[in-house]
Amino acid sequence: MNVLIIDDDGGIRQTLGTALETLGHRVETAANRSAAEKKMRAESFEVAFLDIRLGAENGLDLLPELLRLSPRLAVIVITAYSSIETAVTAIQRGAFDYLSKPFKPAQIAQLLERVAKTRQLETRISDLEGRLTKPGSDTEPGGTSDPKMQRLIEMAKKAAASDATVLMLGESGTGKSVLARQIHRWSARAQEPFVTVSCPSLSRDLLESELFGHMKGAFTGAVATTWGKVAAADRGTLFLDEIGELPLEIQPKLLRLLQEREYERVGESKIRMADVRVIAATNRNLKEAVARGTFREDLLYRLDVVSFQLPPLRERPGDIMALAAIHLQQLAVRSALPVKGFSEKAQQAMERYPWPGNIRELRNVIERATILASGDEIDLPDLPSMLSETVTESPVLGGAYSIEEIEAEHIRQVLAHSKNLQQAAATLKLDPTTLLRKRKSLNL
Repeated sequence: MNVLIIDDDGGIRQTLGTALETLGHRVETAANRSAAEKKMRAESFEVAFLDIRLGAENGLDLLPELLRLSPRLAVIVITAYSSIETAVTAIQRGAFDYLSKPFKPAQIAQLLERVAKTRQLETRISDLEGRLTKPGSDTEPGGTSDPKMQRLIEMAKKAAASDATVLMLGESGTGKSVLARQIHRWSARAQEPFVTVSCPSLSRDLLESELFGHMKGAFTGAVATTWGKVAAADRGTLFLDEIGELPLEIQPKLLRLLQEREYERVGESKIRMADVRVIAATNRNLKEAVARGTFREDLLYRLDVVSFQLPPLRERPGDIMALAAIHLQQLAVRSALPVKGFSEKAQQAMERYPWPGNIRELRNVIERATILASGDEIDLPDLPSMLSETVTESPVLGGAYSIEEIEAEHIRQVLAHSKNLQQAAATLKLDPTTLLRKRKSLNL
């Protein structure tokens, strides 16, 4: 962590600084209030050791100003004149803890370990609060009835037990980020941070800083030192979304992080270590990107230790209404809306629609329909026009329809109401291979 020592005693600053650096932390020092405030405005700190007596000044009077400049700063008050009253006053003014002189290196290490765990807990709480404000954005993938997805989830659970790098492949909206977060929850790192970096969202320079952090003055606009997402994810999981968009110039640095578990902040030569588990996702064909020269082949090999190809929603028709019901329930509860289900025509439209935007599009359609629905169920007029266009009058026995049309409709209905292809084949009294062939020929 970045630590500031505020003490008027040069010997204490040197001794405490050496102990902190030995523990792997970066140290800055200040002998008085004005120097401390200057340091705080220049860069960010996670911890400050604050002496109560700063010459003629009272260190406790500086404490509120330190917290105003950095609300998440953990201030540890130190003094040779300890008393219960002083300790209580320090805690009341926002100190993280209180340390009496003389103190031992083991006490310092224990305190900083508590600070680190507290910061990780705060990050996790913030992460949970963020997910709760996004309706339906984090549906667990385990409720699928699709055999392909069931096998994939079982493999993901096995991968979660290791620290192996995972690569998620698939179209946009297929649930890659949801499965990545679930792997983190299944892993031994579940209590540590899950940190996301969206690779296409920033310019090359800003993305490098977002990942690895930077020193003050490293580039125009770098007014303070920052740690970056790699440091924030220490002991946890770093999720690199749309890794196929990662600029070629940054790829060697990511390769180094994966191979050596080390990195450098922008504008700094000091080598830092990171204990992070990396999960990456992309909708691009990385092998084609390697052939074009826009993605490093050695980086692809390092990312592709364990890979998962998530199927598009159109290839798992049995999950469409199950996912729709989950999203509807979440939205209805969070929005206090009375909508509880789908009409037969709405269900028919949703089952026939190809869902090019996959689960993300499904969620958006459900949210829109929930708002527009006038009753307690979503009906065909509540759905976007491109869905209602898929609904045609179904062939009925005795009507003016061919045998082929009747057969196609019957197979479609059985597939829609079966858990998987094997169950549908058993209902139709067909061999699964024959059913698969008919399904393709009928474009179902």
